[in-house]
Amino acid sequence: MKKIFSTSLIVLASLFVFTSCEKEEEKAILNTNAVPSIQLSANTVVLTKDNADKDAVTLSWPKPDYGFSAAASYTILIDKKGGTFVAPVSIITNTALTKTFKTSELNAILIKLGLVAGTAGDIDIRVVSNVGDNTSKTSFTSPTISLKATPYLDKLDLTTIWGVVGSAAVNGWNGPDMPFYKTDKTDEIVAYVTLNDGEIKFRSNNKWDVNYGDDGANGTLESGGANIKVTAGTYKITFNTASLTYTIEKYSWGLVGSATPSGWNAPDVPLTYDPTTDTWKATAFLKAGEIKVRKNEDWGVNYGGAGGTLVLGGDNIAVTEGNYNITIDFKKMKFTVEATKPWGVVGDAAPNGWNGPDVKFRPDFVTENVFVIDNVTLGTGEIKFRYNDAWAVNYGDDGADGSLEAGGANIKVTAGKYQIILDLSNASKPKYTLTKK
Repeated sequence: MKKIFSTSLIVLASLFVFTSCEKEEEKAILNTNAVPSIQLSANTVVLTKDNADKDAVTLSWPKPDYGFSAAASYTILIDKKGGTFVAPVSIITNTALTKTFKTSELNAILIKLGLVAGTAGDIDIRVVSNVGDNTSKTSFTSPTISLKATPYLDKLDLTTIWGVVGSAAVNGWNGPDMPFYKTDKTDEIVAYVTLNDGEIKFRSNNKWDVNYGDDGANGTLESGGANIKVTAGTYKITFNTASLTYTIEKYSWGLVGSATPSGWNAPDVPLTYDPTTDTWKATAFLKAGEIKVRKNEDWGVNYGGAGGTLVLGGDNIAVTEGNYNITIDFKKMKFTVEATKPWGVVGDAAPNGWNGPDVKFRPDFVTENVFVIDNVTLGTGEIKFRYNDAWAVNYGDDGADGSLEAGGANIKVTAGKYQIILDLSNASKPKYTLTKK
């Protein structure tokens, strides 16, 4: 009996092992029909500016049956009706199986795709699921569904033909030039610029055919005149195109307070001018505490407030710890402090090392899914780009060629001040540029 029991036990164990292996093999077989099945909460939407902060439409899909417990990420692709999806608008949802578009968000996509404000148009939508890592990734694309949508005109066009060029400008004497924008005053345009020590001139259309300098260094311009000497700083340049006069004044807006990295002292968290809304904006990590807005890192002009209303010399604005988009509207005397999940720069060359908080990118004000850091001081070392101060979604550069790979190699940099552009407008070909100033 003892011998029979032992033999039976061996047979049972063998069956268990065989069955277990069979199950593991079944789990490892990818279901090639695991295509996302997508649906919209509405087939037609009419967008209005008054509903900009409200939900417009929700896109959702159940997790496909991949044949095993697969870790998948998802990307939404949107193109104009009848498009080829060669250069679609791409939105990465990571593991999320749904995406709700705010009215303002969807409107920006429609305008980018060329739909006309106030006129109904159609867009095509797909969802791509990616299973596996970069070395063995399998992609599944959903069938295309369509949405009829009517966008609204939401962005100002304050662009002009004029710009600032020179050794002191961010792109040197070759450009592209730092832009001037329209103001409420006829023939008066303005540029908000951070300059280096050096020289500048004003010219039209990024060409030398029409350019102005200042022969007498007296605020009056002459065609083809002498270069204008400047020292490093952040300035407002006002140019009257009719009288050919100009002024250059120290000018910046920033956030200060116990919630900011420097507390109640400089340097302030800089606000950047957004010409598409005529407002000042920043994306920043704030500690629990208080903030105010002030001009030129000085208390002579400062703003506080409550309930979204901006008040000269007003009360401190209380915030809890987190990442925020801050918008200051000096015309309407309003402010918003909205929680966000931003992209950032991390690494031993970054100010806060590999643990963060990361240096935050701000959205580009013209192009969707493009992000900018205007001025960041980096040390000699390495950096990467990651989402929301976490490693779940991060990019490096395996080939040191300016293209990015998920989880890719650290990017080597030398010490200096940089402009960094993170371009995720094409989700399948993310890229970046580092410009040393």
